[in-house]
Amino acid sequence: MPLRTTRLTLNLASGLVIGLYASGVHATEGGLGRPISGTTVQSNAGIVSPEPIWAVNFSQIYADGSIGGSRLVPVLRQASIGIDAKISFTLATVMKVWDTGPGKWNFASSITLPYLYEKVNANLTIGTRQGNAQDVASNMFDIYVSPIIAGYHFSQTEHMSLSFNFWAPTGKYSPDNLANPSLNNWTFIPQIAYTRIFPESGWQLDAVANLQFYTRNKDTDYQNAPLFAMDVMGTKKFGNGVGAGLILGTVQQIGKDSGPTADRLNGFQGHDWALGPVVSYDTKINGKTPLSMSLRWVPTISSKNRIDSRKTVMASATLIF
Repeated sequence: MPLRTTRLTLNLASGLVIGLYASGVHATEGGLGRPISGTTVQSNAGIVSPEPIWAVNFSQIYADGSIGGSRLVPVLRQASIGIDAKISFTLATVMKVWDTGPGKWNFASSITLPYLYEKVNANLTIGTRQGNAQDVASNMFDIYVSPIIAGYHFSQTEHMSLSFNFWAPTGKYSPDNLANPSLNNWTFIPQIAYTRIFPESGWQLDAVANLQFYTRNKDTDYQNAPLFAMDVMGTKKFGNGVGAGLILGTVQQIGKDSGPTADRLNGFQGHDWALGPVVSYDTKINGKTPLSMSLRWVPTISSKNRIDSRKTVMASATLIF
């Protein structure tokens, strides 16, 4: 059967100096990195369409979480005692699958334009004095680019894709702001995705794993340690286009952060796990344009030195032309 599917992995990430996307695991500056546990895996994650197509994806993520008051968090070149953050992240992604002809390999490229709204509260300590600070940011976030996505078809039911992606520090940033629509660094992400379809039972397995390497924040001299992130999703596809399943996600920090603030916090190393349900619906507009929609809730079930969010919700829609 011909494959009329596409891979659109939005390594949804948000991270800003205070905790954008609460994937809540590794301990980056501000308590967040760019990945959000449970949001990177998509249906058909390992499939690059063998047909030359355009795909457009719109996603919305909301996270509302905190790092407890007894935890010190690196923000504003110092340590904050506890953080509360409300984040709304909107992403628009365009992907082009190139005409590479028949064969087991297919190739694609994509770009994501993200918009961030966030509200942050932190208890700051300056010398012997403590006080509460609040900040709001609403602006374009750092751009996410996938120059090359290489898909390999083991068979009609088993697929893999390899990609090299990066976040560019294009968002507005100030080291004196508590909330920033940028991490003020480059992040380079080699990634692998896998899809296995079980047509007899209607089940499907999708998985995404990557490593994330950050450059130093030149304004705060903060160096985030590398991260390992992985999301796994199992879904049951029904004949009416409806699907339902479960997502398990984790982010694990490899080593310790470095820099004056990180050193005072013993490297601020962390991790997190998220687990939650997902529902989806596949249809066609006017009987010819494929449309896929999904809704997931992936609350944090365990975290250390990361934003702990019980309200991480993601809605997405993908159109294929």
